[in-house]
Amino acid sequence: MATATKIVQRLRNFLAGRDLQAKLQLRYDEIAKRTQPPPKLPVGPSHKFANNYYCTRDGRRESVPATIVMSQQKALTAGSEVAKTTKAPVTPGTVYEPPPLSTDQPYL
Repeated sequence: MATATKIVQRLRNFLAGRDLQAKLQLRYDEIAKRTQPPPKLPVGPSHKFANNYYCTRDGRRESVPATIVMSQQKALTAGSEVAKTTKAPVTPGTVYEPPPLSTDQPYL
């Protein structure tokens, strides 16, 4: 459409009943610019230049469990034994029995 001559453009606009080129000028405001500003990303584990292997790029892999500095449980000393306690076996509850149906009402 942009390579058509002026005569062909006017004939086409006359037969269409409207200006077909009007929408094309608005199109350039909707399209993203060719030169984009660089993204502003925070520095993370993948921004290293060396020792940046595929398996270590994920920041979640670099997290480790918390280090226990002090525990409230008493540590066992060498030669001490812990008293073994036996648990009672778990027994299931009662079996569900559905309530009996009423005999005086018709079955729906």
